[in-house]
Amino acid sequence: MTLEAFLEHVAARRPLDTPEIGAFMNEMSDRARRITCAMNGAYRSQEELRERMGELLGHPVDPTFRLFPPFYTDFGRNIRIGRNVFINAGCHFQDHGGVTLGDGALVGHNVVFATLNHDLDPARRAAMTPAPIVVGRNVWIGSNATILQGVTIGDGAVVAAGAVVVRDVAPNTIVGGVPARMIRRIERPAEE
Repeated sequence: MTLEAFLEHVAARRPLDTPEIGAFMNEMSDRARRITCAMNGAYRSQEELRERMGELLGHPVDPTFRLFPPFYTDFGRNIRIGRNVFINAGCHFQDHGGVTLGDGALVGHNVVFATLNHDLDPARRAAMTPAPIVVGRNVWIGSNATILQGVTIGDGAVVAAGAVVVRDVAPNTIVGGVPARMIRRIERPAEE
């Protein structure tokens, strides 16, 4: 299986349930772990981390990107990162289904992005279905939050620490809790 064929498959949100897909996922997981171990195993400057992240993603990251290791992913090739993005230590990206971080996104310690879900039928429990996670511009995700598959977080939103986000978040709102619920809207001053 090629990367392009896999990405086309997950974009259609089809189950990941064939031996060929499983073998490809294992191969990509090994690759991602090799690169992240190199990122996490010793001190790296931000420039070195950007280079390693570009290798992991298969395309360069913007020079404004910042990362505090350790960083974990089990795929690595379905992540898109905008400008001025910061990812704090201990984050886990299960990016098979796709993770997009918009410009100015701030990701707190130990945040989990989970783009796969298992089948509810016990006979098919090993089958996984992907769906992307999209984080808008200037979003702040607090420490220890978990964002589940298929969620879009609107521009300017805040996800409180420890929240479990199971559905879309409207722009300029604060959500928190398990499952996350809207706490309030963020009032923005009128433009002069």
